[in-house]
Amino acid sequence: MSEQTRKLTASHWGVGLATIERGKVVAVEGHPTDPEASAINANIPGSLHGKARVRRPAVRRSWLNGTPGAVPRGQDSFVEVSWDKALDLIADALARVRETHGNTAIYAGSYGWSSAGRFHHAQSQLKRFLNTIGGFVRSDGNYSYNAALGLMPHIVGSYRTHVAQATRWPVIAQHTDLVVMFGGMALRNTQVSDGGVARHRMTANLEACVGNGVSFVNVSPLRSDAAEVLNAEWLPARPGSDTALMMGLAHTLLTEGLHDPAFLARYTTGFDRVRSHLLGEDDGQPKDAAWAAGLTGVDANSIRALARRMARGRTMISLAAGVQRTDYGEQPIWMAVTLAAMLGQIGLPGGGYTVGYGVNANIGNIERPFRWGTLGQGVNPVQDFIPVAMISEMLLNPGGSYSYQGQTRRFPQARLVWWAGGNPFHHHQDLNRLHRAFQTPETVIVNEVNWTATARHADIVLPVAAAQERTDFGAGKSDNALVPMPQLVAPEGEARIEYDIYADLAARLGTAEAFTEGKTCDDWLREIWEVTRGRARDTGIDLPDWDTFLAGDVIFLPDPSPEQVFLAEYRADPEANRLPTPSGRIELFSEVIAGFDLPDCKGHATWFPPRDQAAGRAGTYPLALLSGQPKTRLHSQLDNGAFSLSHKVAGREPVLIHPEDARARGIEEGTVVELFNDRGRCLAGARITDEVQRGCVFLWTGAWWDPDFAAPQARDRHGNPNALTHDQRTSSLTQSPAAHSALVEVQRFEATPPPPVEAHDPPAFEAGA
Repeated sequence: MSEQTRKLTASHWGVGLATIERGKVVAVEGHPTDPEASAINANIPGSLHGKARVRRPAVRRSWLNGTPGAVPRGQDSFVEVSWDKALDLIADALARVRETHGNTAIYAGSYGWSSAGRFHHAQSQLKRFLNTIGGFVRSDGNYSYNAALGLMPHIVGSYRTHVAQATRWPVIAQHTDLVVMFGGMALRNTQVSDGGVARHRMTANLEACVGNGVSFVNVSPLRSDAAEVLNAEWLPARPGSDTALMMGLAHTLLTEGLHDPAFLARYTTGFDRVRSHLLGEDDGQPKDAAWAAGLTGVDANSIRALARRMARGRTMISLAAGVQRTDYGEQPIWMAVTLAAMLGQIGLPGGGYTVGYGVNANIGNIERPFRWGTLGQGVNPVQDFIPVAMISEMLLNPGGSYSYQGQTRRFPQARLVWWAGGNPFHHHQDLNRLHRAFQTPETVIVNEVNWTATARHADIVLPVAAAQERTDFGAGKSDNALVPMPQLVAPEGEARIEYDIYADLAARLGTAEAFTEGKTCDDWLREIWEVTRGRARDTGIDLPDWDTFLAGDVIFLPDPSPEQVFLAEYRADPEANRLPTPSGRIELFSEVIAGFDLPDCKGHATWFPPRDQAAGRAGTYPLALLSGQPKTRLHSQLDNGAFSLSHKVAGREPVLIHPEDARARGIEEGTVVELFNDRGRCLAGARITDEVQRGCVFLWTGAWWDPDFAAPQARDRHGNPNALTHDQRTSSLTQSPAAHSALVEVQRFEATPPPPVEAHDPPAFEAGA
């Protein structure tokens, strides 16, 4: 029997205890101190050592031959080359673009979660390297909660700051009577947190709420968006109708005198305009419960009853991040703040609102006591950027104009695209359009662990070491733990650590000293750890030296604010604690936004019908497509791992469909079905359940896109919902992703047998030139 060793590792979904045998990771289990360790750990061995690994540098055949358009990106074969050849090609491409077009022709927004670890963070490494050679065009915002990032500074303040200040769940357990969850609060999302989570606390905190008599209402088309332990009342409102429902609630509060005029007068500005709109004085349409019922499908009496219940006791309004990833996604955020302000409980223990509970493991549960050390990225000399969800628009419309935050901006022309630590062919909308967009640059470079669809769309693919193949330390952006991450195994094939790759490139370009500062990976790790130790000392915490830490166990630090209440200081003294808004108060009406005169985002919360519905597509595509984070992986990471694969249906991603919708279409449990609309189509495996609202289907995100370019609309064989979503944004204010507003139809897939899934296979390789 071969010898086994066990070592720690860390991921966004938690601490792992890995078993290593014969130079391979054979198992990863949760840490014994984690009360609810994530099963996503089980994906690591199969993905780390699987057939999809990128094991040698590879170059797209047509690009290498000097005929880049001969075969489209995503459909071409590859030639494996030496590292010297690959780096020489990259150095030449960078020099050519910089000399001919300047650094504004380099796009390295490179969005994605990457892997955990303070030093080996893919985007930080890439951006540091590019900043030493003149910079790059970046992306602004994120796909998770971009509408909140762009809207909240106008009406309350920095959303990132407010997430860290969210009222803690133990406070809710002590003080709250009712939690109303718009978009639910799915426990599957709380497996993960940016940078890592050492202890999963959400289930225990929710159980404490229930034990103390807190009631929950789940406003979502998916019943399982609320954990069973909550025994939540389910209000299955139509997708995209949350703003209308909140307006119906607000109208009831207003007309029945259940709102708080004193709070509105002291802490907010603009309620007179909101009042006029709710009563229909500005447009002739009162936003009453009957009006809301017609739009939401929720009975008018139920809307009135919920409004009265919310006013009767201490109420927390929770808005899931997914609710703002819809057409006009700024509006439910603004209306949630408005509704909470009308109740007058903002700043009270257990009352008010939070945008983002359940978006990760830590919001409302824990926070870091100080900022960890990190690798500096330097200064980007290029000031230009694009909103994060406009990658296709930029590539297809270079030089074109667009509106953003009241400005008219122009897209750069991206001649070279470099992606590291992310998979846009998972997270971006309308993948067929993205495929077309990726044909436009002169050069596409991708750093990858596995042969994802993004790697297949590259001209040069660099095999990089996975988190388990390098030394680092884990420390989540909002966690209170420090996790040793010793190297577990050697990198697969010829995969290399990204820092060393950039150091070699920098040497070719004459910028080695600027990039490395004469330091190795180990030097940087020790320096970053010493910075972390110094900040710990400033808070009265002593941390061990690097070698002791790396050989030890997880270190848990004190929670800096276990009893925090969001906006408590502002409520206590609004003059001394003015908000960073133009008025210093909560802006229910924004003169700034109104001054932009945007057609799709007015000066106060407003109802807009979803675009597909407004365009009359429901007659042809009658089902609303819902998508969300699966329990089996983080986004598309490690989709080829054992745990992810174990939940596929006929090798494809499962789609949830209501029994009546399935019966009307002759669909049975386990049937391979085809979802389609005028943008694309994909195959999935049917799961028939009444946990999804009738008229909706739910398809998990993250299945590696597997287009069949010989099939109609390049049919995806694997079940990626972004084969079907539109690539319009929420509004011209924030230009945020609006994936949750697509309509589709579903039918049995009659071809026998259905085509095999090829997403987890490597591409075709050819002999070198």
